[in-house]
Amino acid sequence: MDVGSDIMSRIEYEVRVLEIDKDEIQAKLKELNAILIEDVFQKRYVYDFKPVVPSKWIRLRTNGSKTTLTIKNVESSNIDGTREVEIEVSDFNATNEILGELGYSPRGIQENKRIKYDLNGVEVDIDTWPKIPTYLEIEGISEEEVYNTLQLLGIPKEKATSLDVQRIYEEIYGIDLDKEPNLSFEENK
Repeated sequence: MDVGSDIMSRIEYEVRVLEIDKDEIQAKLKELNAILIEDVFQKRYVYDFKPVVPSKWIRLRTNGSKTTLTIKNVESSNIDGTREVEIEVSDFNATNEILGELGYSPRGIQENKRIKYDLNGVEVDIDTWPKIPTYLEIEGISEEEVYNTLQLLGIPKEKATSLDVQRIYEEIYGIDLDKEPNLSFEENK
């Protein structure tokens, strides 16, 4: 029996395009025959390692039908700078409880809305988070695939950033998530 067969470890090749026109992007995706995969509300808890490891954290995320436990490690701000190890778990609350028993407390809750498309095998997400404008995320299996998808969408490479969500909040919008750990649509009305 292969104990690790359900664990997925990979380098993420992804970029984000900030402050997009959601309707314009959706129209372009439709024109390119992208396949709508899901339109979901996601919630997640983020946990720090003990001791804290800068740019590395644990994420427990659910969209109501799928729940994953992930270790994220941002090694650089390059397109291929994030490594993750992920496994699907069956129960969001029970997994949070297990992490609690192991000594991990969530630093806060984060929510977002995601519209996920498949465009020629590349994941194209329209993400809406509290307090910041909607952005586009493109994730593929190679840098070339990601940049080709940007080109298909008519977006110049220079408009893309490889900043992760926390750094987008902090560096672009001046919101310190350590001081404001809860990103909830309800709390931020």
